[in-house]
Amino acid sequence: MDKLFTVSPSPHIFSGDSTRKIMYRVAIALLPALLWAVFIFGLDTLRVTSIAVGACLGVEYIIQKYLMKQKPSISDGSALVTGILLAFNVPSGLPWWIIVIGAVTAIGIGKMSFGGLGCNIFNPALVGRVFLLISFPVQMNTWPSIAIDGVDSITSATPLSLIKEGLAKGMPVSEMLESMPPVSDLLLGYSGGSLGEMSALLLIIGGIYLMIRKVITWHIPVSVIATVILVSGVFWFSDPVEYINPVYHILTGGLMLGAIFMATDMVSSPMTPKGQIIYGVGIGIITICIRLFGAYPEGISFAILIMNAVTPILNMYCKPKRFGGR
Repeated sequence: MDKLFTVSPSPHIFSGDSTRKIMYRVAIALLPALLWAVFIFGLDTLRVTSIAVGACLGVEYIIQKYLMKQKPSISDGSALVTGILLAFNVPSGLPWWIIVIGAVTAIGIGKMSFGGLGCNIFNPALVGRVFLLISFPVQMNTWPSIAIDGVDSITSATPLSLIKEGLAKGMPVSEMLESMPPVSDLLLGYSGGSLGEMSALLLIIGGIYLMIRKVITWHIPVSVIATVILVSGVFWFSDPVEYINPVYHILTGGLMLGAIFMATDMVSSPMTPKGQIIYGVGIGIITICIRLFGAYPEGISFAILIMNAVTPILNMYCKPKRFGGR
């Protein structure tokens, strides 16, 4: 009897990683962009981020301890990351009570209503962001002016909003580009928007760090960005007067934040490389369709949530062959 094998469920190989380590690596990757947002918007950045993080931690603690009767697991870092990402998706001047409502929605509805970490279908921070966008459209689209060395940049609207408004008025793209910030400003982060729409360069650096630490792979970010370039490029080549250059699509709005940090959420994204590429392509196509033909100037949040719903199907039809199977 002492020679009997004990068969245990998978996984049988352990890497030494934990949820806590992974989540804090994501937080570290977001830190450069957060510091840049502090430089751009000042102490309002810290106010929004601290309220969002504190509210997310508090809501998760209360739900686990008093409603689910579980030991609170806020130390695993998942609520911390949700709070940071929620802050990255709102304007720096958003009132505190709206931030708290977003945190309650993100954690309470987007995460804990499904059973907690590992069970949620949708990205919790995006659930909170979209709820706020629909419920408080004026506050969520009120962008404070920024000033670098005393010179104002974008004052009342994001570049995507300016493009949307200009096209609605029948303005040619060439005319709109004259009032748009140059590509270098979009890359470095001298344009208006939410906290996470600042520096595309710093978000890319954070994404490279996550790939090096093997928190994410290239499949989702690259497929999202490449699809956006390809689809928007087709429209641009067909009519440069009516459609904007693909470079502006990838450097404006929340595309980089969404592609690198939100679409790659381990729980709500596909598990296989093939499924991740299909998932990324779907996000890119939906994003461009919303930006070009929808009512909103931005579309990455809605695109990710829609493809989150498709993830179970992708996991089912893109799963690898079983060992010994044909």
